[in-house]
Amino acid sequence: MSRPLATRVLFDEPGPRGRFRIRVLSVLIGVVVIAVLAWSYLSLTASGELEWRKWKPFVQQWAVWFMLDGLRGTLLVTVVAAVASFPLGTLLAVGRAGGQRPVRWLCTAYIEIFRSVPTLLLVYVFLFALPGLGLNLSIFGKLVVPIIMINAAVIAEIVRAGIGALDTGQREAGSAIGLTRGQTMRLVVLPQAIRLVVPTLVTQLVAIVKDSTLGYVVSYPELMKQANTLANNTKLLLQSFVVVSLVYVVINFALTRLAVALESRIGRAAPGAGPAALGEEIGEQVERPVARAVR
Repeated sequence: MSRPLATRVLFDEPGPRGRFRIRVLSVLIGVVVIAVLAWSYLSLTASGELEWRKWKPFVQQWAVWFMLDGLRGTLLVTVVAAVASFPLGTLLAVGRAGGQRPVRWLCTAYIEIFRSVPTLLLVYVFLFALPGLGLNLSIFGKLVVPIIMINAAVIAEIVRAGIGALDTGQREAGSAIGLTRGQTMRLVVLPQAIRLVVPTLVTQLVAIVKDSTLGYVVSYPELMKQANTLANNTKLLLQSFVVVSLVYVVINFALTRLAVALESRIGRAAPGAGPAALGEEIGEQVERPVARAVR
């Protein structure tokens, strides 16, 4: 049985009139986009913004190295934030889905609060408020810690959705073979839940990359901060931000394609795409640890 498309699960299949309206709307939007692009090209050409002399500095060695320093800063923030927020988010999801009431309340409060707070606001708290209270982190810490705190709450909800998508029979099967609640969560439920939401977790990396652009607030030399400095020094504002935008497009496109590839691979590995099908496949992987836990 082939896996149903996400669009068919979330939305009703449009009828003939609906498909006709979609085609007409798509053509109109395409015409508008082409008109805007043509107008932009003519305007930029008339103002001289597309002349080679204004783009030449960005292929020179000093500018390339300057932007590469910013790219390294962006990747460092992304990697550190991802490595910290993904396990923390998983623990929060397990705590919220667990049976310990105080732990569930604390995890729920954390998730609901930090899922609603803008990352920029939290950066300002670490930049201006906390130093007055004796907590003065480094420039890197003032950027990466707020990103971790916000994204951990988002990742917790993603993982919790994966846990909720599993059939209750998975937990019952774990109890039937003598596993405790914690062992069932760790050996049976959590591996399947994470596998269900792996593409969404990879896509969340795109949000972390975007959050790294807040480095300009704390003067951390990430990609956007370097582009802003370059624009101020060369007076080539448009060119600087077009170049940095292309870099972000490449990074995010690569992450998006990785998510699509993982989703496709998971779909091929588990043609039924249901929790039961995934459970059968994962069951073989956890058979030995489960046996040792029972013994």
